[in-house]
Amino acid sequence: MKRFWTNVTLDDTRAVFLDGKPVRTPGRVPLAPPTDGLAEAVAEEWRAVEGEIDPRAMPLTGLANAAIDRISPDPALFAQGLAAYAESDLLCYRADSPDDLVARQAAAWDPLIDWARLRYDVHVEVVTGILHRAQPAATLQRLGDAIAVRGAYELAALSPIVTIGGSLIAALALAEQAATPEQVWDAVTLDEDYQAERWGRDPLAEAGIATRRRDFGAGVRMLELLR
Repeated sequence: MKRFWTNVTLDDTRAVFLDGKPVRTPGRVPLAPPTDGLAEAVAEEWRAVEGEIDPRAMPLTGLANAAIDRISPDPALFAQGLAAYAESDLLCYRADSPDDLVARQAAAWDPLIDWARLRYDVHVEVVTGILHRAQPAATLQRLGDAIAVRGAYELAALSPIVTIGGSLIAALALAEQAATPEQVWDAVTLDEDYQAERWGRDPLAEAGIATRRRDFGAGVRMLELLR
């Protein structure tokens, strides 16, 4: 679809309008983000459209649509899907060699694990290798509760952060401002960066990483705009 509007405005409910007509989600619900900052950022995505609409250039609109259409009807069910990442959190599975990778994982991942242990009063199992090690039921319950209390828009923002990184703990640390976006991104891409340093960077892999970084960044920005 090509751009057909001239003006993008917001009303007093933060709903986005194109030439006086409300923008609606795919589910036909008015697009009205919950904070001034997010509403203005979504509106700016529509103002920036030139020629044909490219959804990839409008990530906040996409996340807002997801919050309204996919998550709001049953936030608890959506949160369960994110909570499942605690069962095999990336940060809990460590390499046994080489020594420099072991040290880098410990330096980047241990502070996040230690934060989760203190913040939620849980025991987190950390193992060497890739064989699954079950986490204590109480740990899964408390981490699950920590994600379940969040609203639809925050869940939408956290979704790419959790799924791209493979770590619920890192995403929660970011959401609670216990870690910066850069720290979390570096932590969840540590293994890939290490392999690229040793064996070189593949153009296709780099393109995939760039796409994931864009989606991760959209989730981070949405979190910031919800505060």
